[in-house]
Parts: sequence; structure tokens; C-alpha cells
Amino acid sequence: MTDAPRQLPQDSELFLDHIAHFVPDMDAAGAALERLGYILTPFTAQQNSLKPGDAPVPAGTANRLVMLRRGYLEFLTAVVDTPLAQQLQDAVKRYVGVHLLAFAVGDAQAAWERLAATGFAPTPLVHLERAVGLPQGGSKNAKFSVVRVPPGTMPEGRIQILTHHTESIVWQERWMAHPNRIVALTDILLAVADPQEAAQRFARFLDRKAEQDSAGRWHLATDRGVLTFVTPASVPGLLPGMPERPAPFIAAYGLESADLDVSERHFREAGAAIERLDDRRLRLDLPAALGGTQIVCAPGAIMPWRD
Repeated sequence: MTDAPRQLPQDSELFLDHIAHFVPDMDAAGAALERLGYILTPFTAQQNSLKPGDAPVPAGTANRLVMLRRGYLEFLTAVVDTPLAQQLQDAVKRYVGVHLLAFAVGDAQAAWERLAATGFAPTPLVHLERAVGLPQGGSKNAKFSVVRVPPGTMPEGRIQILTHHTESIVWQERWMAHPNRIVALTDILLAVADPQEAAQRFARFLDRKAEQDSAGRWHLATDRGVLTFVTPASVPGLLPGMPERPAPFIAAYGLESADLDVSERHFREAGAAIERLDDRRLRLDLPAALGGTQIVCAPGAIMPWRD
């Protein structure tokens, strides 16, 4: 892995860009993440507009981010009463944790047109902005074009496709050198009633191929990042002690560590619920303020659900 890997897709590439935890209390979430050894971006309210040049309006949500060498983790909370904020609050009532998966493409408009042509009925393309401080002082707006579909179209969560327009503003070096040595987002585990149906629907949504393995699990590989679909009944075998939830839900995600021993030490010093699975993988059950489970791997190791 190089010190500065390419963050954004080119041509027809598709990347797993980020996930988002929906949280009710950003102060508690931020404190938990810092104890775990993550560096966070400042708390920032989001704005959006339906077309470039329109005056932006509050999206209703605000975030803090954990920027990685490949991808990032987002932590979202509601701040203004809008339909988007209400969706977040409704999701939090189900469970605190990951409710959003975002995939990066080079051309969000082309993705919107493809989804419209294949029956996904995407909502109008959104142009999202948020102010980002710069190392030398002052700030600039980070800008994204985001493709969303109506609630319920992808019942696993808020599943969206986006294009970044301001890479250097979003991925700043000062936010990526985490003391816990986490460097990349690699995998998603989804628990769904019908893994074949969900995998094939995601395959249509993302214009990629889903395949079943010998254990009956379905996998969908992007050009950077892999999704795995399993039944809720199989989750306890993969993640013992996972709380029972009605399907569908995003059960866990995978991260890469540049130094697994350092990661483990930071997590243990934070008093986190951690289990060393083997010499190349560990499991971290996140605090209640964040929700969810991370599987952290050494470089080259794979998730237990892809063994």
C-alpha cells in the first residue's frame, strides 16, 4: 500500500466510498471515537441544492468524519427538522449504528440516468456542500453530487451513489494519521431475509455482478470494497453475541489496519469490547453511542464471512 493511494474512481470504476453511522448524540459519539484512537473532522452542518448555482438550504443533518487512506467513516446526526433528518431519526429508533452505504463513481449524472432507465426511480440529483477548514486557515466548500432513491427502494438503508468534486479538501493529511493505525474501509456485511434477491438487486443498482460461494453466501465485489449478504440466522455464527434485529440490517463492516497490534492496544486502552479472532484479525464491538461491529484486519487478510 502506498502512502497516498488514489481515493476516487476513474472511468467506469466503482468504489465503496464510505459508510455512515446514524447517532443520536454527536458529543458522545465523538468522545467514544477519540478514545478508540480516531482523529475526527470538525462538526459540520450539511447543505444541499437541486442544481449547481442554486442557493443551498440546510439538509437537516450534520456530521463528523474519520478519513482513511481508502474511503472514510461518517457519523451523522439530525440538527434541523427536514425529511432527511426525519429519515435519520426513524432509523435511529430501529438501532444506533450503520444505516448508510455510499459508492463513488466518476459521473453521478450518468449513474442517475442508468438507475432511472432500470426502474429505480431515483430522486432528483442532489448537490451537497459543507464548509471544510483548511490547514493554512480559512475554509472552502467540499462539494458532492449524490444519487438517492426513494425510501424503501433499498430497504437495507440509505444506499446512495456519489461523485466527489473536491478530493483534496475532503481527504486532508492531518485527518488520516490515526493513532490506532486504521487505514482503509474494505467490506460490508448485510443481514437480509433473502440474500440472493438482495445481492442481485444491489448488482442492478451498482451495475456489478453478484456471486454465491460454496457456503451459500452472496458477494458483490466493487473495484474497491466487497459486500456480503447473509441471512439473519447466520449472523450469530459469524458474530457471536450480536443483538437480534429485524432484517434487513447492516451487521458489520471491515477495516484494514497498518499495524494490528497497535490497533488492538488502542482499543483495549479505551476499554472497548474487543476479541482477537486470530493473528491477523480482531473484532471490535463499538460503544452504544456509536453502535455496530468492526472487523479489523492486517493487510492482505480477509473478513471471516469471506473465508
